[in-house]
Amino acid sequence: MTKRLQTLGIVLAVIGLGFLVGSGVAYAKVQDGYDSLRAFSAAQNVELSYNEQGQLTDRGETEGAEAIMALLTDDWNYAVVESDLDPGDPVVNTASEFMYQMATINYHTLNGTQTVVLDEDVEYNGEVFKAGSYEFDVNGKYWTDFDREHPIEGIAREQAWSGTAHGLIAELGVGAVTHSALQIGLALSGLLAGLGLTIILAGMGLVWVGKAKPVQTTAPVVERTGQRVND
Repeated sequence: MTKRLQTLGIVLAVIGLGFLVGSGVAYAKVQDGYDSLRAFSAAQNVELSYNEQGQLTDRGETEGAEAIMALLTDDWNYAVVESDLDPGDPVVNTASEFMYQMATINYHTLNGTQTVVLDEDVEYNGEVFKAGSYEFDVNGKYWTDFDREHPIEGIAREQAWSGTAHGLIAELGVGAVTHSALQIGLALSGLLAGLGLTIILAGMGLVWVGKAKPVQTTAPVVERTGQRVND
């Protein structure tokens, strides 16, 4: 019985060691991912703006940054991790920073104006739009909110939500997802390490129990004496 316990303990310890090795490999891969993401962000040199008090600013004003943050947290329901926003490291390389930068591009696009020039008169739904220049207020319209058949609105859509804007938003989205995936990988490596250590501890415990010498106990001998009773 003790031999079986020891064998089982050794098997569990080996399995636990395998989990630890897997944890180490996962951790190394995660760190490689972090290094690559930081290098990619540093190469692009995209940074967030902070004032001397460490507050986010947009075009030098904290009010603009607050409006962008409201778009991110209220309209998009994104849970910002405050520790990701570090004035000492303004380079955009964390999920919250990527998402904030994405919200910045969207905010200025949604609240901008576009100048549309018609070279000739255009009729649309019974209304005639004379040749000339028109100022179109985007007024919070996303790409799908525009009437693309409208002679002014359709052109304004292409100008506001340009290929550059879509490309930057897509790139920032990839960065945010990548950082989140790396965080999941880091948590997974920690989980594997904890599981491996637990299994090793259980295995070593079985080995220890198997090596323990059995305690022999002897039952007390009770002597019974008979007594003769004379009538």
